Amino acid sequence: MTLRVFLTHNSEDLEAYYGRALCELAALGVEIRHNPFDRDLTTPELIEHAAGAKVIIAHRSTPGDAELFVERPELRAFLRTAVDISTIDVAAATAHGVIVGHADKSFVASTAELALGLLIDTTRHITTSGHDYRSNREPWQRSGRQLRGMTAGIIGYGAIGSYLADLLLAVGLEVIVSEPEAEVPERFRTVDLETLLAHSDAVFPLVASTPTTHHLIDADAIGRMRSGALLINVSRGEIVDETAIETALDEGQLGGFGCDVGSAPDQRPNPRLAARPDVVATPHLGGLTPENADAQARSSVEQIDAILRGERPPRLANPQAWTHS
Repeated sequence: MTLRVFLTHNSEDLEAYYGRALCELAALGVEIRHNPFDRDLTTPELIEHAAGAKVIIAHRSTPGDAELFVERPELRAFLRTAVDISTIDVAAATAHGVIVGHADKSFVASTAELALGLLIDTTRHITTSGHDYRSNREPWQRSGRQLRGMTAGIIGYGAIGSYLADLLLAVGLEVIVSEPEAEVPERFRTVDLETLLAHSDAVFPLVASTPTTHHLIDADAIGRMRSGALLINVSRGEIVDETAIETALDEGQLGGFGCDVGSAPDQRPNPRLAARPDVVATPHLGGLTPENADAQARSSVEQIDAILRGERPPRLANPQAWTHS
């Protein structure tokens, strides 16, 4: 029997994230069904339209609620074409014999490069000047800040943090790192969080989203930063307290805020905050490059190929749920 696969990506996301890998998926000989709407699916809609599917390939905006695994007992795999699986009830999936897979971390270079771009924009007013020109206004010559000689503080020396640290070092910044667990190379000075906040001209929180890191950058943390320091967030929206950021921008404690994530749906920046002239915001574009999108889509193709061959797929959050009959 042909394996039926349901893709949750709406038409825009399908083209951006999966369009080039679709032919590779089809070449496996599976039956492919698509999200029929030009929007994201609700869980009841997913339950309805994924009827009969053994595998769901899910965009990051599609949650894997417990209800889905109860109502679709034929489901055997829920594959996320992203790394973040925080909106998937892995325990419920496991209880119903559904494996949960995620993509490889192919977004690292793209996201780190965007973080550097946001820093450059906040220091040199590129977006603001461009907006003035497109509005037929002559921009006034806003004084910028030179990156060489600045100190960048990276909180969390993971995949993105370590890649970004080398980029920042290459363009002339001193890089200090707060990282209690991972080993940090000697070319970067390791400090505690308090020291990092007090001595950085630009702060990059790049920690995983956990209850402990929720609002890691709050009013107290911002108050410990240098007056006029910059804050750049390309990690997760909930790591920063957006209300505290607005207050700090109003009072001049923060010199600017660059963000690719926030409290809006799909981790997009808060529209009110993003509209400020002292904020540079992008709509969750960190991994939106052909290189990353293709790699993440092909991660699911690789996983389905393994399933068809009777082999346990790579990158499972619950390998104990894998059974092959």
